[in-house]
This record gives sequence, C-alpha cells and structure tokens, in this order.
Amino acid sequence: MGGHSMRVHIAGGVEIGGHDGGDRITKILRESKTIAVVGLSSNPMRPSFGVTEYMQGVGYRIIPVNPNETEVLGEKSYARLEDVPEKIDIVNVFRRAEEVPPVVESAIRIGARVVWMQSGIANEEAAEKARAAGVTVIEDACILVEHRRRAVELKP
Repeated sequence: MGGHSMRVHIAGGVEIGGHDGGDRITKILRESKTIAVVGLSSNPMRPSFGVTEYMQGVGYRIIPVNPNETEVLGEKSYARLEDVPEKIDIVNVFRRAEEVPPVVESAIRIGARVVWMQSGIANEEAAEKARAAGVTVIEDACILVEHRRRAVELKP
C-alpha cells in the first residue's frame, strides 16, 4: 500500500492528516447510510467492485454512478450523481485525480455530506472547493480499509 497519506478536510477549513482524522472517519462511517460510487465497474477484477461489494455487505446502501453500466451489484446504475433520486451521504470516487473536479461539483450540487477519494486519488483544488461549500473531503484513503480498521467501533 505504501505510505499512508490520507487527508481529511473538514468543512469550515480544518485539515487533519493521517491518524487525527481517524475519529472523524469513524463518525462519518457511523452516520452515513448511502454511498454513491462514482466510477463503479461491474468487472469483479476492478478495485471499485471489491471495495463496493464489501461496503454493501456490511450494510451500506450502494448506488452505482457510471454512464457505462446499467446495473452493478444488483443496484441500478445512474449516469450522473444528479440523476440519483435519493439522498446521498458519501460520494466515493474511483476516478483519476484530473476527473475529480466535475464529480465534486456534482456532489456539492446534490448536497452530499462527504466526498471520499479512494487510495491514490487526491485533488487539492477540488477538495478546497468542496470544503468551501461545506462538504467534508477525504483524500487518498480506501473506504474498505478505513471501515475494516474500525469494524469493532462500528458494530451497531
């Protein structure tokens, strides 16, 4: 996995590196119900599939957002976040860093609480924009890894 360079940007301007962001993440994972996964692939070999399958398995409502898919993991896929008819807590992003800004714009538009960029994905500009709009941003962290790390605390 390499160095853990996770960053948590909290709405209102605080940035927490690595471990200090931990409690904030526990809170986010505990309070969130619905995760829209942007770039979710139906190919079981892709990281997005395995990660999302895990999150679905531990009880989150998963909504695939990918114009190239019709259904993933038994859930209808939407072309854009704006097309999803329900409230989204976390927007989990499996897209290259340069493709993140439009996703963040959409996340802000739909009133998502959190934008979560997976391991290896970070976009400072997009993170700043989200945070300025009151959205918490997690960069360069795998939601599966972070959930598993806190599985005991997150038990209902």
